[in-house]
Amino acid sequence: MTEETAPLRCGVINYGAGNLGNLHRALVRLRLPSRILSSPDEVCQDDTDVLILPGVGAFPPAMELLRRKGWEKALRRWVDAERPLLGICLGMQLLCEASMEDGNTSGLGFLSGIVHPLEGVSKVPHMGWNSITWLPRKENMYSLVPSGSFFYFVHGFALRKSDHAAATTRLDDLQFPSVVLGGRVAGCQFHPERSGLGGVAFLGRLLAFLHDGASASLKTSLPVETALRNSATGQGGPA
Repeated sequence: MTEETAPLRCGVINYGAGNLGNLHRALVRLRLPSRILSSPDEVCQDDTDVLILPGVGAFPPAMELLRRKGWEKALRRWVDAERPLLGICLGMQLLCEASMEDGNTSGLGFLSGIVHPLEGVSKVPHMGWNSITWLPRKENMYSLVPSGSFFYFVHGFALRKSDHAAATTRLDDLQFPSVVLGGRVAGCQFHPERSGLGGVAFLGRLLAFLHDGASASLKTSLPVETALRNSATGQGGPA
């Protein structure tokens, strides 16, 4: 395999507030080599192309875990070096400025916006399938997945607005940012790894987009689809 087509090497941050199983299985299906990183000392830019910050649970204790285990400083160094970082669900919220969950807790501040409780909706938490709509100024992301594509959500808090919003989702009369992007840092409020083959394919394209830029999703469409087809038919390694 040439260097140009080498798969992205993913580092999955294990800080005590993330459900790693589904994410690991999604990366296996994408044929992307990954390592579970339990300490910032395990992060090495020479063998890691992109970091993924998962997250489930409440914002304040998760942020405290990141700080106590040294991940806050490590992630700042990573982002300062313009390295790709993706946050999923609570992980996306942690990338933002702050959360109003159980008070006011500062976040990592890589992406703009403050996380608030879902209010004025018929049911909380927001659990199940819902669609995303790309914002007009984010045309470079349209090739990742069409507007109107459905993903799986499980959350009771969300951004109300963000200067880094790339896509939004509507829940009753509430519209909230569901994909945020700033430089090489991105977040998804939904779980692409729990959203079927389409969600897993989107995850692969988004990781490539963060690493290689706007043209990456087109270049990587065939490898992503081939990996998913092979995993579904039992070819090319474990699914």
